[in-house]
Amino acid sequence: MKIAMLTYSVKPRGGVVHALEVAEALSRRGHEVTLMALARDDEALFRPPGVPLHLVRHVPLDAPFDERIQRMMDVYADGLRPVLGGYDVVHAQDCLSANAALAVRDGGGVDHVIRTVHHVDDFTSPSLVACQDRSILAPDRVLCVSLPWVERLAEDFGVRAELVRNGVDPERYRPAHSAAERAQARIEAGLGDRFAVMTVGGIEPRKGSLTLLDGFARLRRLVPDRDPLLLVAGGMTLFDYRHERDRFAARAVMLGVNQHVRVLGPLEPDVMERLFRAADAFAFPSVKEGFGLAALEALASDLPVVASDLDVFDGFLVNHESALLVPPGDGAALGRALARLAADPALAARLRAGGRAIVPEYSWEAAAAAHERAYEAFLGARVG
Repeated sequence: MKIAMLTYSVKPRGGVVHALEVAEALSRRGHEVTLMALARDDEALFRPPGVPLHLVRHVPLDAPFDERIQRMMDVYADGLRPVLGGYDVVHAQDCLSANAALAVRDGGGVDHVIRTVHHVDDFTSPSLVACQDRSILAPDRVLCVSLPWVERLAEDFGVRAELVRNGVDPERYRPAHSAAERAQARIEAGLGDRFAVMTVGGIEPRKGSLTLLDGFARLRRLVPDRDPLLLVAGGMTLFDYRHERDRFAARAVMLGVNQHVRVLGPLEPDVMERLFRAADAFAFPSVKEGFGLAALEALASDLPVVASDLDVFDGFLVNHESALLVPPGDGAALGRALARLAADPALAARLRAGGRAIVPEYSWEAAAAAHERAYEAFLGARVG
């Protein structure tokens, strides 16, 4: 098949990573796949792709947020019109790229759009509410990467979605090969002998960032001898979360932990991978996720996970076997769970072993095969 895989950004957010990895895995299975993304003139994809890449360039508009979003969709659609013809599959991974592709479809440029809905956001911006609703209701086929979201789309939107797979690359996200490699990674990260708690996703409400701070403060009180350190990596998104970042900074000062929190921002892929190998625990107190790819990357890196007890995690996180699960929004419970890991090496070892048993089930090759089956069924039904 000739496949166009569309995403809204070149930054390593979960949906962008998913788009790239599935595209590469489909290419390895013999398909002709082009990854397409929207990017500013000064941006490049977060890592070199293993498939052809087509970037639609845009200049950020100095205007209110809703106008900027509409402009991005218009520019993306204009950039896609000359290149989308002739593809067997046009597959968008987010609401922005889906709306751009739908505009091309409605103008006769392509005959269908497939969309993966990773999760449904609680948008308040009128442009994003409209973008999201249209991207769920208007595509010709909808996919999801977790069963709870398949069920929610049926209940909330009346949309029948098909379940596909997510994955992880164990060559990149892996345990340290030796104690010396881990020690070097810790030196590079400046961790010393401190108990280092890592999270990925930046500072935003959906990631439970304020709960994370509350839990970290509790952790420092419970195990002061380990001198815990919090590392917040990632966080590149379309949305402006400056108010949440301000609240985060103020809460860190109020809790007396600001000197023990490092907000690292987006990292180069190799730096992120080494950080996974250097840290002691992974905290993931999200209140909403589509799948939780970063938690799977932590398991693959042999990093014990403490996460919110969300239904989307049920497929690969089992409480006390592959993770410690705590109620969403409960900073005290999060802190106690992290303190258990800090004080109990046997518990950490058991969780690492449980994670290692799960990771082989989530290859990108399996994800590509699931997408291939979904494409073939969709195309076959249209022909029939």
